[in-house]
Amino acid sequence: MNQPQIPSLAILMEEAIQIAWDYLELTGEIEDAEVCSGVLLYHVESMIRQGVRSRLLLSNRAIRKYMEYKVTRDLKLAI
Repeated sequence: MNQPQIPSLAILMEEAIQIAWDYLELTGEIEDAEVCSGVLLYHVESMIRQGVRSRLLLSNRAIRKYMEYKVTRDLKLAI
């Protein structure tokens, strides 16, 4: 019986960030690419360290954190 392959953590992180980035870019939410990438990277990496392995959960939560940053403009709250 074949077991589903689990992607490496680096690939999981890359895919989750790409999903979030694509969504934010498509919706026109990215104002500062450097800040956006930092927020996404920080949150995806933090969640992976906590054991989260779902690409969609990782990307959706990172999107939410970036949107919270946009409202508050406070990186301390986003990170």
